[in-house]
Amino acid sequence: MSKIKRLLRSYGQFISVPWRNDIASAQRVIFCIYDQNDERALRANLDEFELTTQQAGHGWIVYDLTDTFAAWMAAQRYAKSYFQKPHHLSTLLPKYLSFLTEDFSTFLQEKEIDTNSVVALKGVGSLFGLLKVKEVVDQFAPRVKGRLAVFFPGSYENNNYRLLDGYDGWNYLAVPISADSDA
Repeated sequence: MSKIKRLLRSYGQFISVPWRNDIASAQRVIFCIYDQNDERALRANLDEFELTTQQAGHGWIVYDLTDTFAAWMAAQRYAKSYFQKPHHLSTLLPKYLSFLTEDFSTFLQEKEIDTNSVVALKGVGSLFGLLKVKEVVDQFAPRVKGRLAVFFPGSYENNNYRLLDGYDGWNYLAVPISADSDA
């Protein structure tokens, strides 16, 4: 059985357990952790995660981060000068986080997400080098009434998450699910 199929099985076992609604937003976050080399396989099988979620009696909606930076950057007045002098981009990145937060809030309002829904976050790897996933999750989690499932290409060890295994990670209260989890 492939690693993504095993991740799906672990996710299915977890998502089918009755939900408590009296927990903090950070505890309603689920990190589905997979090897970054399996990104294409995960994307190809994302519909199976939706089906598994629906079979457990929950709604499902996907928010894709993949192209958000390109769309946001293209709308910037001085985008061309930032590309010519990329070291100045770091001063602009807090505005990217604000853009994401606002866009995500609008997305949730349009989709009318309820407490029985899973909001899946894909394309998290596209944040690498721009924003920390923790910053984004900290902004998104309180806005999700149900569960926020973050599809996370990286690793998890000793309560520490590392995006793309590229730099030091962070500790977070989310529920980690991996191909090797016994949810």
